[in-house]
Amino acid sequence: MEVLVNSWIDSLPRRLREWMEERLEPEDDYGRYMEGGDFIDEEFIQRTLKECRDPSPGEVRRIIDKAVCDKECLEPEETATLLNVRDEELWKEMFEAAGEIKRAVYDNRIVTFAPLYCSNLCVNNCLYCGFRRDNRVVRKRLNPEEVRAEAERLAAMGHKRLITSYGEFPGLSDANYVADTLREIYSVKVRARKGWGEIRRVNVNAAPMTIGELEMLREIGIGTFQVFQETYHHETYARVHPGDTIKGNYHWRLYCMHRALEAGVDDVGIGVLLGLYDWRFEVMALLLHSRELEERYGIGPHTISFPRLRPAANTPFVQKAEYKVSDEDFKKFITVVRLSVPYTGMILTAREPEYVRREVLSLGITQTDFGSRIGIGAYSESYTEQELERQQFELGDTRSLDEGIKWLAEMGYIVSFCTAGYRCGRTGKRIMKLLKTGKERIFCKLNAVLTYKEYLEDFASEETRKVGEKIVEKEMKELKELVPEKVYERFEDYLKRIENGERDLYF
Repeated sequence: MEVLVNSWIDSLPRRLREWMEERLEPEDDYGRYMEGGDFIDEEFIQRTLKECRDPSPGEVRRIIDKAVCDKECLEPEETATLLNVRDEELWKEMFEAAGEIKRAVYDNRIVTFAPLYCSNLCVNNCLYCGFRRDNRVVRKRLNPEEVRAEAERLAAMGHKRLITSYGEFPGLSDANYVADTLREIYSVKVRARKGWGEIRRVNVNAAPMTIGELEMLREIGIGTFQVFQETYHHETYARVHPGDTIKGNYHWRLYCMHRALEAGVDDVGIGVLLGLYDWRFEVMALLLHSRELEERYGIGPHTISFPRLRPAANTPFVQKAEYKVSDEDFKKFITVVRLSVPYTGMILTAREPEYVRREVLSLGITQTDFGSRIGIGAYSESYTEQELERQQFELGDTRSLDEGIKWLAEMGYIVSFCTAGYRCGRTGKRIMKLLKTGKERIFCKLNAVLTYKEYLEDFASEETRKVGEKIVEKEMKELKELVPEKVYERFEDYLKRIENGERDLYF
């Protein structure tokens, strides 16, 4: 394990200014996208929220019906109308509609993943983060052997999809380092009961990058590229991200997905950190961001994430935050996002405790994590799960992947480990169309069962396997009614081959 003491902070100011100036060279600058101003028009958002107060039940129901039927982004005025609903009966109708949209687009699948923290070296100083520059924690960066060891542990649990996470630090935690970690992870293969464990898709949560850097990662095989704006409110953004850091540049971050799509990275993920500013404003901003990407590139966000503030070591900002989101408002946030951007994947993380995850899963969640550890080298080392000095924030749910799969199965959800769409070209504009028309649901249902079967054969405990086999039977009955006979015959053949030890069969 590579350990760096905090003395590196002392030499930052001059070097950091030079590096920031270099990063913002004109050819990759955000100014060329702005055309006189950015697309987060705060005056428009606030005015629209105000003008759409006290909506009639008829207007609310019209908007709900539109979201359910069209699977297209709502208009800002329509989203503002939903955000202004006060009638609890109407909210119940919205909750039901959100679940209906999720089932129509994504079926009853829940995709699982695990985070892999590779480096906490960071020049940024975000007030809410346990890894911020001024926090005197142990700084570490995994070397290639350590990355491989972490990935092997995760593959041995049964994970097929990871989200890697990195601090931002020139030369040590940059695009080249990200590329090196991806190569190591994709090279992993471990023996399982019948087949093998491997990581088939690596999504990346990292700092904004240049087009050239993103093109390099695309060639290696990056999954979804995630960058969260944290908050779209300009004044709040400036307050929580000090101006002497590159993250303090609101527009460099805001336009990072424009660069990603220009670099050919088809799947991008956006998000906010709930608790920094008014959640209703953030919903409107997420909608505007989604519409901006669709209008300019024909591709909306592949995923939207919405982590809530959690306690972190030596981070008093979290306790004093004035915009904390209650559980009830969290439900409403998720519901309106699902109705407003019906096609997008929605990620609920292990920041949330079990009772919250149970409550909101039915509102449109498509991805969640289990067995998560968020310290550097956390899967290979032995230490207390909630040892805050070692991790970015406190987790709300520390159950294992096997426990999570059993829990989901008991509620009728099938866990999908599928990564087939990315290798079959169902990404970008193509998957957007398939999602909106409901066709992707069938491909995903087939592949979900196949990958679920792999997990049951290779990794599941006996209890989980018993519950899981019942889910497989139920899904097979549904598929027999949904797909042509020849497709179903091929599907049955794949299942038998998986039972005999073959792996990575997909449609």
